[in-house]
Amino acid sequence: MLPRAADIRLVAFDVDGVFTDGRLLFGDDGAEYKVFHVRDGHGIRRLARAGITPAVISGRASDAVTRRMQELGVEHVFQGVSDKVAVFDGLLAELGLDPAQAAFVGDDEPDLAVMARAGLAIAVADAHAQVRAAADWTTSAPGGLGAVREVCDLLVAAREEART
Repeated sequence: MLPRAADIRLVAFDVDGVFTDGRLLFGDDGAEYKVFHVRDGHGIRRLARAGITPAVISGRASDAVTRRMQELGVEHVFQGVSDKVAVFDGLLAELGLDPAQAAFVGDDEPDLAVMARAGLAIAVADAHAQVRAAADWTTSAPGGLGAVREVCDLLVAAREEART
């Protein structure tokens, strides 16, 4: 797994169920709330320092996601996406990367097609069974509770090991 992970230059994440625990919280005023794990954020910053581009490709759109990704310096944020493969392929073209140089992290059926396209398909621990079966690697942490950090740590460690 580490040699394959060492080739990754882009990692794209779904949001709901990956960066969050998948629950949708709405206030009486209609505002949507999401909970992000601070250690996941630190992992995203480590990715960028290691030369790995983080991105978000989400089927839902949320101001909370926009704000959090801005805080983390994630430049490639795509929300309200119905065709994740098309967005993923466009991002690969923009960055001049081959699919083998990209990973995708998902948790549910809408992520399966883009996971199949990515060079490294990753599922969070509590992902739907179909997604775990399709994954090359599965985190031990569930979505929203450190899974993103686990992915970041794997990719950074693989990149550092390849350099030595």
